[in-house]
Amino acid sequence: MRACYEASGAGYVLERMIRIWGHECGIVAPSLIPRRPGEQRKHDRKDAEELARLYRAGELVTIRVPTEREERVRDLVRFREAFQREALKVVYREGGNWTGKHFAWLRTIQRDGVLETEDQVVFGEYLALLGYKLDRRDELDRQIDALALEPAYREAVGRLCCLKGISTQAAMVLVTEIGDFRRFGHPGKLMAYLGLVPRELAGFVWALMQESVAEIEAGRRAA
Repeated sequence: MRACYEASGAGYVLERMIRIWGHECGIVAPSLIPRRPGEQRKHDRKDAEELARLYRAGELVTIRVPTEREERVRDLVRFREAFQREALKVVYREGGNWTGKHFAWLRTIQRDGVLETEDQVVFGEYLALLGYKLDRRDELDRQIDALALEPAYREAVGRLCCLKGISTQAAMVLVTEIGDFRRFGHPGKLMAYLGLVPRELAGFVWALMQESVAEIEAGRRAA
């Protein structure tokens, strides 16, 4: 028996269970499922029948299913990125990057007692929270650095780090998200997978967009 289902928040659990039961299962990329022009109906039974028909005809593109180990490492790297964003919420409001001088200035404010008592409490808690988040992020960085030295990642990470501007953390993001680079037969396919291939709008759609822009500009000038 052969089965398939669309990639979704369900993850890979169902695919792995079906394979354990001795059957073939593919996870289909939703964006690459052929659609009939003008087709508006969408419900579970119809979608299942359509997927079965297209899968039998070989017209569906399946995605690569990572191993459980690869998925756990990817989740760790993703969590580090999420933790970094959480830390930045405390620090960044507007403007550029903060440096060591900024943190030294914050500690000076806390030490000199220039704030009122209540403000001092709030400021101290925010600073302590920021320090905790940065410490945990650094610990995650150390764990990811150790993972990058494992045989499964060492070669790919080493090659990516030869490129200017790519650190070990950035390389691990690319490796864990992309997986096996060799599955892309051409660089253009990799760029398309990453969403870096430019698109062209031409003909009637482009004319409509230009007309809309002209109307907006005319309205602005009138205002």
